[in-house]
Amino acid sequence: MAGRIEGKVALVVGAARGIGKGIAQRFAEEGAKLVLADMDTEAGQASATELNAAFLATDISQIADARAAVALALERHGRLDIIVQNAGIYPWQLIENTSPEDWDAVMAVNLRGTFNAARAALEPMKAQRAGRMLFTSSITGPHVTSPGHGHYSATKAGINGFIRSAALEFSGYGITVNGVEPGNILTEAIQEHRGAAFIKNMEAAIPLGRLGTPRDIANAFLFLASDDAAYITGTTIVVDGGQLLPEGQDFRLNPP
Repeated sequence: MAGRIEGKVALVVGAARGIGKGIAQRFAEEGAKLVLADMDTEAGQASATELNAAFLATDISQIADARAAVALALERHGRLDIIVQNAGIYPWQLIENTSPEDWDAVMAVNLRGTFNAARAALEPMKAQRAGRMLFTSSITGPHVTSPGHGHYSATKAGINGFIRSAALEFSGYGITVNGVEPGNILTEAIQEHRGAAFIKNMEAAIPLGRLGTPRDIANAFLFLASDDAAYITGTTIVVDGGQLLPEGQDFRLNPP
């Protein structure tokens, strides 16, 4: 099936690389009119050029930037059908070494950015009586965690709570609000900052035997953005290769 979001106007925040770029690519394949937003101006502009999309340098932690990105979509295309807030940061930092300023920095991008994206997109979607608000959450926080991810885990659990509240409040306007919870995804950032040993260990913990790809996540977002998900709101889709399923380490049928 092709053209599932043909002609729809989609704003993807955090689209310069990794999962966000994968979402933008998948949306472009299915006929969306794209506006990309990211703090990384160089990579973001390169992705926009590649996908024939508009681009705006955006710090989603700032409400003025969120509104400017939405305004660009309206200026270029006259409406906004889909917003994806994918921007997020995940510095590795033990709680005992986290300052209030460090905590606030992660909250600002991941959690306030979620609110800012929704708040900026609400007005045009409310006027249209239709829209899709989509957010990148994580299995980290809502289900699992690891040392060094206290602030990140808190934001992702918070995103899931926000999705449910926003879905309820916006339902009368014809707006659905959903999210995707990725597991471990093989992005440029993972390859740059985690190393081969980390990747190998994670692969061993995933029943399907591999890390996910940005396209795996993008396919879930595409479903939620399409008419196939018209009756789905206030929920998230876990895309983790079965990582949450095992009760212990020896989960395979014939462990060594």
